[in-house]
Amino acid sequence: MYKILLFVSLLFPILSFSNPNPNPNNIYPVEVEATLKKAGKNRTELEKAIIYFKKMGDPLKLKAVYFLIGNMDIHYSADYYWVDMQGNKIEYNELAYPDFGKAVIAFEDIKRKTPRLHAKSVIYQDIDYMKADFLIDNVENAFKVWKNGYAKNIPFNDFCEYILPYRASIEPLQNWHYAYQNRFEWITKMVKSKTISQTLNYVAEDQHNSFTNSWSAEYTEPLPRLGALQLLFRKRKGPCEDIVDLELFTLRSQGIPVALDFIPYWATSTDGHFFNTVFDDKTHGIDFDVMLTPPVIERLLREPSKVLRITFSKQPGLLADFENVKNIPVGFMRTLNYIDITNKYWQTTNLNCDLMPISNQPKIAYACVFNGLRWQPTWWGRIKSNTVSFSNMSKGAVFLPAYYIDGKIKAAGYPVAEGYNHEIVLKPDLNNRRPIGINEEDKYLIFQPGKKYKLYYWDNKWLLCGEKIPVPSEKTILFENVPKNALLLLLPEYSKGKERPFMINDEGKRIWW
Repeated sequence: MYKILLFVSLLFPILSFSNPNPNPNNIYPVEVEATLKKAGKNRTELEKAIIYFKKMGDPLKLKAVYFLIGNMDIHYSADYYWVDMQGNKIEYNELAYPDFGKAVIAFEDIKRKTPRLHAKSVIYQDIDYMKADFLIDNVENAFKVWKNGYAKNIPFNDFCEYILPYRASIEPLQNWHYAYQNRFEWITKMVKSKTISQTLNYVAEDQHNSFTNSWSAEYTEPLPRLGALQLLFRKRKGPCEDIVDLELFTLRSQGIPVALDFIPYWATSTDGHFFNTVFDDKTHGIDFDVMLTPPVIERLLREPSKVLRITFSKQPGLLADFENVKNIPVGFMRTLNYIDITNKYWQTTNLNCDLMPISNQPKIAYACVFNGLRWQPTWWGRIKSNTVSFSNMSKGAVFLPAYYIDGKIKAAGYPVAEGYNHEIVLKPDLNNRRPIGINEEDKYLIFQPGKKYKLYYWDNKWLLCGEKIPVPSEKTILFENVPKNALLLLLPEYSKGKERPFMINDEGKRIWW
């Protein structure tokens, strides 16, 4: 995808000579003109929206459409369509049916008649497919609910970021405003007599009756993110990614500003998490997780690797703004629209790490957390003289400095345990070994009779230290010759990938990370 975009961008200077600015007397903002050039044949549609608001004579609405178009080039829909075994497209639109049950029945009939039916993924860039009517309608609706709603006095910039956008993430574009405005009109009425926090409790109760968190393990949908109308139409289970999108569409449809926040990986558990921040009429943030009871978050339950906020607008100074995307691990760091807000949720510090020098050393190193039995990259820092500093890192976690080379994460230094009051570089002392006992721990580690348990320590990779089958009725497994100051990992033969690393201190106490 990067090569395609690069190739297309090289064509734009050539195309611009044959497609001069149709409004030579009007100079657009720089970022808007840049997007218009990238839009190619679709420039006309985007300019129709600009001309519409220029003729209207409302400077704020013109600024709003400039905001959307100026940031549109980084946004897209990750979609799919169905094809048969010959690759022929099979027409099917679930929203064409009266309810989701009938849509499923119709699809099952198509499957019976179409051997080897399968989904074909496709990316639709907003600048290539955005229509003027859709853009105009979005701006008009957003202004209507803003000026007549709960948050009518918030600053224009906050309106642009947290009410105005026509999409939540990478979902298929759908004209969602009217359906959501009608379905959730009761929120607008309620917030006039109750506080926003009280209203959010009712929002959560309403959502619990129509959408259940199934977590990512049960997610088999070909769409990475459901469209806004599909979220209402299906009324089914889904992961937290879909749920936070649902809350975003719900609240923005009523003129209530809301952001999408996420934790790419937990630092001391498995997987990650998504939730919302709702803003009151003074733009004070209220952390909102609709799946919790109560839904207003007082604090996170465990250490995050990072907490990030997705914005519609591009943010300055991000890694993808200056680094070749092939040198960035797949994930959020390849994007240009997020803000690091970790210190709003957790104690943080700047983490300094020494690196092992290598030939052709990259310019960037990555901080990884152990999640799902893998080191997962979660932040970045510039390398200077074989050291790197990672900013705003959560305390209470272990981070591995790493390089990203040829599409793979490679250890660049020893893990650093960033405690709340101390910091330890976990370089195993191979000349100073000792026996240790691993005890059962209620809710975390219960030995199963006859099962094998392997103990590993980290020294640029996981190395086997020993393996044991626990003695029946014994609550402790003993391992000999375990290096001191090592990051350890105990894996049972029945592992489901959720085991956590730990260390044993000088007093023999096990400390989980």
